[in-house]
Amino acid sequence: MSLFHPTSADAPQLNRLQPPAAMPGGEIEVEGIHLDPVRTRMPHASIGDVFAPVILSRPNRATVLIPEGSITGDLVLHRNGETSNSLLARIAVPMADNVHPVSNPVVDASGQVFTTLSGARGQAMPVSIFRIQRDFQMVPFVRDMMNPTGLAFGRDGYLYASSRAEGTVYRISPEGEISTYAEGMGIATGIAFDPNGNLYVGDRSGTIFKINPDREIFVFATLEPSVAAYHLAFNAAGTLLVTGPTTSSNQAIHAIDPDGNLSIFFQGLGRAQGMAFDVDDNLYVAASFRGQRGIVRISPDKEASFAVSGNNLVGLAFVEDGCAVLATRDALFHVALDIEGRSLTE
Repeated sequence: MSLFHPTSADAPQLNRLQPPAAMPGGEIEVEGIHLDPVRTRMPHASIGDVFAPVILSRPNRATVLIPEGSITGDLVLHRNGETSNSLLARIAVPMADNVHPVSNPVVDASGQVFTTLSGARGQAMPVSIFRIQRDFQMVPFVRDMMNPTGLAFGRDGYLYASSRAEGTVYRISPEGEISTYAEGMGIATGIAFDPNGNLYVGDRSGTIFKINPDREIFVFATLEPSVAAYHLAFNAAGTLLVTGPTTSSNQAIHAIDPDGNLSIFFQGLGRAQGMAFDVDDNLYVAASFRGQRGIVRISPDKEASFAVSGNNLVGLAFVEDGCAVLATRDALFHVALDIEGRSLTE
């Protein structure tokens, strides 16, 4: 129950935030009443004690820019000397920097997060993969791997990583020891395991490979080449979903059934990249949609809405307690979303 009591009939009142979460630099649209300028004077917002500018204002909607340094807190609108009721705005906070993810981070069974320092193609970096402990301490995990790209945990508890420079997938022990798992897959990018232990690898030039537990390699499907990387994820029905950024602003998420038959799962995104599912089989994808960038939620009924607003996102992973790790091109962020993610090794 809200305890807000407007001081006048023209006091601003907030009804809803969309999306309910954002990264610094993202935008949240506020729905309510009396949100428009007064005598050309724009209202402004605050999140906790942090000033947040209103960049667009209309009677029933206002767009708030989330400033650097914001944390999760109550968002209120200030207009003509009056203050609105508050709504909770969930703001992502920095978790790790000086990294270079090009797809989703991944999470092991103990809740540790793994991400890459990928570098430009052919560029050797001092650390290839970092492990981020539960207290957010970041430690080197793997060195001497060229351009690590896609990451996935197998049911054996080992981390698997693709190298787009070498066309190779490596198997990495919990101690960080690496061995070659499979070779010869072009510009190997996104990877994902199905429930039977088959590994799928997206070759940026257009091939989705299937590697069975005996390490035999098959061509599973063929798609349009990507300008960046393929990203792979399985839904609860065992259908493989694939994104691969192209120059189109009307990009599709492709669906491939267990027999390799190709269809379109959803269309209308821009530069769609990393994906993850929640326990209700809602898909979350880093993409642009209707002119805004962030994490787009797509329901099993193919209804799309924003879950998080933010720029430069390339992927995400769900962690414990309803939280998520968001990956940009050079950093990881942590945000509470009250969303339970689906295990990738179940």
